[in-house]
Amino acid sequence: MRPGFFLKEAIRALSRNAAPSLAAMLTVLLTALVLGVFIPVVQATTGTANQVRNRVVVNVYLQDNITPQQQNDLRNKLNTGTPNVKSVQYISKDQALKELQAKRKGTSEAIQLLGSNPLPATYRVVPRDPGKVQDIVNALVNVDPASGKQTYTMAGIDKVANRESDTKKILSATSLVKTLTASMAALLVLASIALIANTIRLSIFARRREVEVMKLVGATNWFIRWPFVIEGVIVGFMGGVLAVLVLWVIKDTLVDPLSDKFALIAAPNTIQFPALIAVLLVSCVAVSAIGSGLTLRRFLRV
Repeated sequence: MRPGFFLKEAIRALSRNAAPSLAAMLTVLLTALVLGVFIPVVQATTGTANQVRNRVVVNVYLQDNITPQQQNDLRNKLNTGTPNVKSVQYISKDQALKELQAKRKGTSEAIQLLGSNPLPATYRVVPRDPGKVQDIVNALVNVDPASGKQTYTMAGIDKVANRESDTKKILSATSLVKTLTASMAALLVLASIALIANTIRLSIFARRREVEVMKLVGATNWFIRWPFVIEGVIVGFMGGVLAVLVLWVIKDTLVDPLSDKFALIAAPNTIQFPALIAVLLVSCVAVSAIGSGLTLRRFLRV
């Protein structure tokens, strides 16, 4: 049988059953709209959380009397002999002072009163996994279990600081955000699939007699199924196209004008609009087609 026959049957079925088909298309439209808004929001939220996590660092303050050999050994230790190290940046005393002056006004006058730069040179260590930042500290610091006194594994280290309380707050908050957004995304996807499949099920249920008659006169399962699958493709594609048009209007009239005022809207790590269109269209067509084919199985058991 030629594909054109199944296409004609699908189009004829759509025209004969306009109400159920329209309900299925509106369901696909609304679901695609929700997904089209939710996907960039989840990406922006997760991206912001990751940016905050990337601010977790370990500062290794150096003694003023550290020798060049000790400094070189410490740098090699951080680069090659310390776990979970992504990058190591050397901050000289002068550079540390400039950073402090940029953050806090009035620092220059205080430094002039002191007569010298009191800030130490620093190795700023960025962890590969912020959640395991303590591994870096443990590689540099030994703690006596009895007295709690700290000693350092390398000569020339004055202090190792990772702002433990701030780090824990950052990690716990960002982990919570990422877990919630991932859970919401999974629930929304499952709910969308169930909603579309249920709407298609109702559409096919209204035509169950037609399926039973075709089955009784000897039609094969796939002969019956193909028009419904093609019908699902058409419904999914039309619903997806309408959703894309609505999203394009919202993007052009609301999102783009507000992107300069709200950093979350202008987040650079969100999906590009053409890619979002492709994802929504493919998802709508796939879910509708698969839902039509699978839902029809119970009515083929005659």
